[in-house]
Amino acid sequence: MLEQRIRTRWTELVGVRHPIVQTGMGWVAGPHLVTATARAGALGILASATMSYEELATAIREVKERTDAPFGVNLRADAADAAERVDLLIKEGVRVASFALAPRQELIAKLKDAGTVVVPSIGAKRHAEKVAAWGVDAVIVQGGEGGGHTGGVATSLLLPQITAAVDIPVVAAGGFFDGRGLAAALAFGAEGVAMGTRFLLTSDSRVPEAVKALYLAKDVNGTVATPKIDGVPHRVLRTGLVERIEDSGRVSSLVRSARNGLAFKKMTGMSLRAMVKDGLAMRKHHGLRLGQVVMAANTPMLLKAGLVQGNPAAGVLSAGQVVGLIEDLPSCEELVDRIIAEAVATMVKTSATVVG
Repeated sequence: MLEQRIRTRWTELVGVRHPIVQTGMGWVAGPHLVTATARAGALGILASATMSYEELATAIREVKERTDAPFGVNLRADAADAAERVDLLIKEGVRVASFALAPRQELIAKLKDAGTVVVPSIGAKRHAEKVAAWGVDAVIVQGGEGGGHTGGVATSLLLPQITAAVDIPVVAAGGFFDGRGLAAALAFGAEGVAMGTRFLLTSDSRVPEAVKALYLAKDVNGTVATPKIDGVPHRVLRTGLVERIEDSGRVSSLVRSARNGLAFKKMTGMSLRAMVKDGLAMRKHHGLRLGQVVMAANTPMLLKAGLVQGNPAAGVLSAGQVVGLIEDLPSCEELVDRIIAEAVATMVKTSATVVG
């Protein structure tokens, strides 16, 4: 039986078989998950924000040893060593450089000159227009339903604004988990979908099984977008810890954040000078207050406690609202094949209703 495929400008640009992206989730999107996604014909993206430079180099080599399919790396545009990491991607021939924030124009130019596809994630029409003018190859557009750092505008409202505003490929994120969603995104003018929570909840994900079970038990009201974790809206599962954080005062939040920030420094081997430099860059890039910068250092360790150590009582679990619609843990291959088959069937069924 021939493999069903949906060809878009995104699949042609990146060189993947299917218009599906596994997002670069910190502590989750490691070599094992990215390799499984790439082998399934979608684009897997390594999460580098929680890796040291050396760990990233090792992770890239691991994926390359396991598959020759295209994959990407997510970078922090405001990281102190962003330029060095860009050089690493170019050296290793990584196909896609994704960014949670808009990279500097000189980094975009350097990557494009090397043939690397540049794809920032954005959450507003004006941001899409800005980076398109700077020459990025595509954008991932995340609506408010998405997990992790997110905005307040729903994907169904944000996506048509952006597909009408820019001519580059747009990949839709926030609320996608099946083929019907992919078909809907294509109808809105997108060239594919990006999913985080859905790939986290696969058998190829290295998240502890007990934590996956906690995700599967949640309904669509089982998440909350709170600024109390790191100073900007961050969508996570509702847990006892999150409720306590929501109720905590400013002083206790700052003390906890500073303590976790220093733990992250020790774990990654970052110097205090590098952490301060990163913090100042974040403050400038986001317009954050000093207290928010300190809170931002809190996030990696809270996520590690939940997603790696499997202790929701001591950590947080990023999740999109779509968690309430997910009921199983397929392999990445099973998931991608199922989504494509369902999307094709949906589009065929829809076209069959057109008359006249």
